[in-house]
Amino acid sequence: MSSAESKVGAPLESQNEDQFSTGVGTYQTEHNGLAMRVLDAWKDMRASTRRLIDEKPSEGRLLFYILLSDMVFFLSWALKAVVAPTLSAKSMLPAEIGIWLIVALFARTAAVYVFSLAIGMGMRMFGGKGSWKSTRAGVFWGSFVAAPFGLFFALVTVIFASLETQFPFLQDAFISQAPYWMSLIPFVYFISAGVAEAHHTKQVFPVFAGMTLVAMVLWFVALYMRANGII
Repeated sequence: MSSAESKVGAPLESQNEDQFSTGVGTYQTEHNGLAMRVLDAWKDMRASTRRLIDEKPSEGRLLFYILLSDMVFFLSWALKAVVAPTLSAKSMLPAEIGIWLIVALFARTAAVYVFSLAIGMGMRMFGGKGSWKSTRAGVFWGSFVAAPFGLFFALVTVIFASLETQFPFLQDAFISQAPYWMSLIPFVYFISAGVAEAHHTKQVFPVFAGMTLVAMVLWFVALYMRANGII
């Protein structure tokens, strides 16, 4: 065997050692723990999503990811909206925020399914090639991977709220509300990267920009409805 053939064959042999097929999907032998998978997703969300899609996950597994994400979502918003909201945020939040959070906890899973269907249809209109199953994998996995960032910014909000009396500049609406807005960035980005990979899109940015625009529109609609007493 020539040296050229050896160089070509080596990666293939290594790949065969690192991957195996169960008849359902293709699996890798390394980084199988959930924590390691999340770390891998933070490094390369597209590769992590492709790995998940290639494994052909069951619906139960995808549901597990979104339910864990739901719990972290509830915890983070309970911290920054009920336990220790900033003064400016407290003036904007409805008095019955606790009830709304409980409703959101139960409705979020169904909403994510509907969102996955809508974004999948939108992607296919613009040339996307992913199925609804692969879209759900990208959205559910992205939501779970982004969840720790939401919890982190919730803790930042708690710190801001506890220091507002000692440092009055933290009461400024722009500063005190920054963690609420910034928590949306990783959420939108990781879902965008997951959806882009699911639909074989070359660039993440167009998906990210589109989802950011939709998120901002929904946010301002919610503020308008709140200001007019609708919610």
